[in-house]
Amino acid sequence: MFSLDQQANDAAAAELRALLAGMRDAFARGENAMEYARRVLGRNENLSAATLIAYDLQAGAYVRHALSDPDGKRRWCSQLAGLVAAHLPSGGSVMEVGSGEATTLAGLLEALPQHPGAALGFDISWSRCAHGRGWLRHKAQHAELFVADLFHIPLADASVDVVYTSHSLEPNGGREQAALQELLRVARRAVVLVEPIYELAGPDARERMAHHGYVRNLKVTAEALGCAVADYRLLDFYVNPLNPSGVVCIVKVDACEPAPPAWRCPLTHAPLVRSESAFSSPETGLVYPVLDGIPLLCRDHAVLASAYGQSIAP
Repeated sequence: MFSLDQQANDAAAAELRALLAGMRDAFARGENAMEYARRVLGRNENLSAATLIAYDLQAGAYVRHALSDPDGKRRWCSQLAGLVAAHLPSGGSVMEVGSGEATTLAGLLEALPQHPGAALGFDISWSRCAHGRGWLRHKAQHAELFVADLFHIPLADASVDVVYTSHSLEPNGGREQAALQELLRVARRAVVLVEPIYELAGPDARERMAHHGYVRNLKVTAEALGCAVADYRLLDFYVNPLNPSGVVCIVKVDACEPAPPAWRCPLTHAPLVRSESAFSSPETGLVYPVLDGIPLLCRDHAVLASAYGQSIAP
């Protein structure tokens, strides 16, 4: 006889299998995969599993767009580089949250007046990170790309000088406070949010944002957390008038001196030791694998392997 937990797990697995198959079929037909997921699930908010599936299906699209409009991409990245450079100290570190295929990250690194001491980017999709690694090589830029969840970033507190987004918080409507708290935890000096600004948009754009479950009230949320918002406005350049991009720049008052980013377990928060094939926690025995050179650092990737790294005699 199945327990209630087993029945619930089996039902969830069946739903996920159906969602994966349905979204892949919808994408192959040229439909919006996320729209399909919201319709079949009967939910307006974006389910994290559906977001992951959609990102995997779309992998490569941002590289193709960057190749099709290099001038527009250069202008976008230069605009972001100006926002980031204002808070980036010499030799400091920068990280893009939801870096996708690194088309923005590579362009930003190219446009910064001085190269940072460390550049990082993460995305929930391994396939997008893989495309991003190729794009960075194509652009002769270097950054550490890894798979992670923006609500459980595998870095210690105040690990990165400037943390920024480029429409990566966008689909997380209703989770604004949790997202900002995690970004602020990891940032040492500033969090630069470049996102659609619902409150500054026109009625047609607001209707579209509400339909897609986009974030709202980022400035109000930041101030409610006790943060100082140094810049809040629509940007001079953005592509889609129905998705107007703005900046919410949050400056941390008690910024400490630059230091190398420190890895931590996203599940237990214990320090992680890096090797070529894995990130391991000697304290807990949890190990996070590295797939084809890209670290997998989501909570679901954890493997309990206390013997990892030990010399085991027969």
